[in-house]
Formats: sequence, C-alpha cells, structure tokens
Amino acid sequence: MKTLIFTSLFFFATAGINIQAQDKVIEENPANEKYGKTLNLGVGIGYYGYIGSTVPVGTMNFEFDVANHFTLAPFVGIYSYQRSYYWGNPNKDDFRYYHYRETAVPVGVKGTYYFDKLFHANAKWDFYAAGSVGFVFRSVTWESGYYGDQYAYRTASPLYLDAHIGAEYHMTKKIGMFLDLSTGVSTFGFAFHF
Repeated sequence: MKTLIFTSLFFFATAGINIQAQDKVIEENPANEKYGKTLNLGVGIGYYGYIGSTVPVGTMNFEFDVANHFTLAPFVGIYSYQRSYYWGNPNKDDFRYYHYRETAVPVGVKGTYYFDKLFHANAKWDFYAAGSVGFVFRSVTWESGYYGDQYAYRTASPLYLDAHIGAEYHMTKKIGMFLDLSTGVSTFGFAFHF
C-alpha cells in the first residue's frame, strides 16, 4: 500500500512538472487562489476497523474557503459489505454460517490545507494534506433464523478519524479529477468548482 501511495504521488508530481513546461495556461496568482465552493464526488476503497479487508466506498464533500489556502468540507460516505458468522442453537445442534450485511455511513468535517504556493504548482494542479473527524452511523441486517448475539462482531469505535494527502488536476476551470490517499478511505473522483 505504501508503494502505491508513493508511486501515485511521484506520478502526480512528475506530471505536474511536465504540464507546467508544456501547457500554455493563464496563470492565476497562487496567493489569491480560492479552493472552496467545490463539490467532490469519489469512489474507492476503505478499511473500517474490524473488517479485516478493504471494501468499496463512496464519498461526497463540499468545500468552503475558511482562510488562505485552507478549507473545511462537511462530508458523508458509505460502505456496505456482507459477512458470515458461525452460530447455532446448542439445544438443537444446528450450527451453520449466518450472513449479515452492514452499512456504515461516516459523517463529519474535513479540514484541508493546500500546498500549491509551496510546491510552485501551476493553475492546473492542487496538492493538499487534510484531516477528517466525524462519527460513523451503522446499520446491520441479519439473515432470518439467526437468534444469537448480534453484537459479537462489533469492535470498531463510532468515532471517525482520517488523515489524507492528495492532488487534483483541473481539466477545465469547472471540473477536476482528484486522487485522495488516506489512512482509512482512499478515493478517486471528480471535483466540480462553482
């Protein structure tokens, strides 16, 4: 996973240097660049505490400018997966695997600092580091016929914390593509600037 993260960042950094040398873009003053009023929609993979494997995830956030090069973005995400739990009634000797589906919905706020000025990035690129904090709301549905302990699998905290690094490439002034790598949910998606 670390190799994937570093390779992706190297690719984005190299591509940004090449584009800066070849692309004739009207440069904006990086000190005055605004990052807010942006809707980000992404899909990717997430790791949620006790699952033990990665699962598909979808995310959405909307960024607001708070200070120079800093935004806050309320966010919502969704993961859904199915697992099995071995259980049986000892009185009936009918042990077998029962399936359950869990849906986890993290909700919170993401704070993002943009390093474009530090990296001397051109107007087509944004580079950032961020942190997210929030809560995870969970819903579990068990297969019919299961009457055992429905809380046996729960060990993850409802507190949601995540650290991010990422980059966005602006295809036009209104649409960009981003790659967000994080400690919990890594996504690829589109950014819509208003």
